[in-house]
Amino acid sequence: MIPLTLRPGQVTLADLTATAGGAIPKLDATFWPKVEAAANIVADAANGKAAVYGVNTGFGKLASKRIAPADTATLQRNLILSHCCGVGDATPRRIVRLMMALKIISLGRGASGVRRIVIEQLEALLAHDICPLVPIQGSVGASGDLAPLAHMTAVMIGEGFVLTAHGPRPASEVLKAAGMAPITLGAKEGLALINGTQFSTAWALAGLIDAHNLARNALLTGALTVDAAMASTTPFRPEIQALRGHAGQIAAGHALTMLLADSQIRLSHLDGDERVQDPYCLRCQPQVMGACLDLLDSAARTLVIEANAVTDNPLVLVETGEIVSGGNFHAEPVAFAADQIALAVSEIGAITERRIATLVDPALNFGLPPFLTPEPGLNSGFMIAEVTAAALFAENKHLANPCSTDSTPTSANQEDHVSMAAHAARRLARMNDNLAQIIGIELLVAAQGIELRAPLTTSAPLARVIAQLRVRVPKLGPDRYMAPDLAAAAELVKSGRLIQTAADATAPADPFPSLT
Repeated sequence: MIPLTLRPGQVTLADLTATAGGAIPKLDATFWPKVEAAANIVADAANGKAAVYGVNTGFGKLASKRIAPADTATLQRNLILSHCCGVGDATPRRIVRLMMALKIISLGRGASGVRRIVIEQLEALLAHDICPLVPIQGSVGASGDLAPLAHMTAVMIGEGFVLTAHGPRPASEVLKAAGMAPITLGAKEGLALINGTQFSTAWALAGLIDAHNLARNALLTGALTVDAAMASTTPFRPEIQALRGHAGQIAAGHALTMLLADSQIRLSHLDGDERVQDPYCLRCQPQVMGACLDLLDSAARTLVIEANAVTDNPLVLVETGEIVSGGNFHAEPVAFAADQIALAVSEIGAITERRIATLVDPALNFGLPPFLTPEPGLNSGFMIAEVTAAALFAENKHLANPCSTDSTPTSANQEDHVSMAAHAARRLARMNDNLAQIIGIELLVAAQGIELRAPLTTSAPLARVIAQLRVRVPKLGPDRYMAPDLAAAAELVKSGRLIQTAADATAPADPFPSLT
């Protein structure tokens, strides 16, 4: 695994992507003095006479209850154990690791009042690849992701369970085997660990990373369909995109133009084509895909800010020595960002499904056989693959309904408006799985359509993509059992290998847009 130094306030999307991919994060040493200064302020408050929320009081509706200094450790332990109320499946390892790294970033800002040992315990868990079992359900996105983060914190104190190759194991056993000891939480430390948006943000970031990969794949398969349908590339001209001015549209038009530049199929119908205009799903790809790319860019900016934020409560202002209560735990920005990503994912699937439908329809596919089978009637070809794409798109359309507009008051109405950010972010994984399969179906259909245009050939990057597909999935002749073909195509799309193959063919220029 690759080490990664985290500098809170300066962490980039590339850093977060690397963390999700398995890099081992560690806090930049220059941040320790402020961390320790904040911890000293909390220690003084815990032994003082004044009531300070979360330090020497109860929590939420119980904030009026004073806690004696001798009961500080018990208070924090009870807080963690009582909040381990998550249910449902285990959160994937990739997202738990990202959540833990986000918590290191937040605590590392030196405004949470935890001791150095707390952050070092998180670093050690990541270094030893110890992944807490965090149930996916139980957060409403305020007052932070309490239940999921409590399950993460439980492992730090030797409670709860850890995900292993042999199933869940008690945290105490796993820590002992790794040569680690549980920590005892001090004043405010349990609250600092479970108060915050790191669970929702980790899910949203993972959803963003996957959605952007799929958007780039959809530009690739969209280019394949343009050639298979012998559609016009004139709508992709840069002058058209520049006259509107949206950055995503300009990038999408550029990608399509580069991917199709040297296609014999494209050149074969530049003159004498009786069609005046193509369907919107082909012609308006820069406009639709560009708008989706812009949405993803907007969400990325929000989530990178959130990843660098301090989101627990109360906060320690080292400069003034104050401990102040606020509401940074409210995950409304994350919920909005996740809803934006969901809209983009749904729309990418919508236009992709329409392109699939165009290619299998003999009234629209410009001379290709019905359902792209050489013997229609005896064979059904891609008839039901298109139906599957429609079913998946319909499911994503329902899932794209906003979560941020919902709110369910909790905690005896103390937390009377919540963000539902966890719901908004978690559903992105299911939507991205659906989208990957829709794009995979377009890959199969478009490759078949291009091969049926022989002896005319497509562009070099698209030809390489088809060749890579054919290593896994042969061209469709007579009908066969197709579910493995669809699964293999979706896996190729998710892997990012097709994008790399196409980019290698256009090197040194890269046709695919990056998140800004």
